[in-house]
Amino acid sequence: MAFKFFWSKKQTDLTDQELIDLYKKSANTWYVGELFQRYTQLITAVAYNYLQNTADTEDAVMEVFEIILRDLRQHQVNNFKTWVYSVTKHHCLKKLRKDTVEITDVEQALRHLEAEETNTAEAVRQEQQIEELKKALTQLSDEQKQCIELFYFKHKSYKEVSDETGYSVNEVKSYLQNGKRNLKGHLVSTK
Repeated sequence: MAFKFFWSKKQTDLTDQELIDLYKKSANTWYVGELFQRYTQLITAVAYNYLQNTADTEDAVMEVFEIILRDLRQHQVNNFKTWVYSVTKHHCLKKLRKDTVEITDVEQALRHLEAEETNTAEAVRQEQQIEELKKALTQLSDEQKQCIELFYFKHKSYKEVSDETGYSVNEVKSYLQNGKRNLKGHLVSTK
């Protein structure tokens, strides 16, 4: 594992707490730079432990530096080493969650597209079947066609079909039975 970061010895004898206090008072980033140099090895090790990738680790280390610059002025930090360890750990976990969420979002979008394609294909298939059925219906006798349309498409009972057509209930049943058989024959012969 080769990282581009350089670790140097302390450039000052100021304690971590003194550097933090001076940064809060002056906003001079040199103080944070000194703290960062002292703990770069720790930050890098923690980041690599979570991210398991050199490029991601290098990015995370620089992002942690930016977090330190921003958050150190807002928080009361009594033990910088513990605090920066926690910041690094949480930052890496957040990156991992974000990557997982992005992958999950992409997977969900792909599944949605696949479902839409399947639905579209199914709709096309059903439309073709309906067209084939309409063509087959034209091949039936008027009695069979009338009974099938009333019974199956308008959901009327045998009695209602009988009342509407004037055929007896037994004739309606016969026209339906023969019509279904003829439809099936026409549909099978077209395939």
